[in-house]
Amino acid sequence: MFGVVALSGVVINDSLVLIDYANRQRKSEMNAHDSIYSAGIQRFRPVLLTTLTTFGGLAPMIFETSRQARFLIPMAISLGFGIVFATLITLVLVPSFYMVVEDLINLIGTREVVHLGVPRKTK
Repeated sequence: MFGVVALSGVVINDSLVLIDYANRQRKSEMNAHDSIYSAGIQRFRPVLLTTLTTFGGLAPMIFETSRQARFLIPMAISLGFGIVFATLITLVLVPSFYMVVEDLINLIGTREVVHLGVPRKTK
């Protein structure tokens, strides 16, 4: 259970890093596709390094064979392998959902839209 809680914190942090960079690009009058594409390129290394260092730090505990570490090994496994899977989700699904939300906002076409924290005018 503790591994899942820790995993959710790391996943949220990685997603926020990606979305925050995309929103900052949107403020500089960049369109949604280019901003999320740029965010994926610029934030790929920090997201990947977070994954590798977390998994690398947990690897000794995952492969530990002593009796004292038996109750910590399930937490390390869920956090270690979960972060590897969550990195793929962060780098693929978060940009996809960003574009889905952008398409929904354009479909609705309201006058004043708060776009993921970035106010802008439409139509």
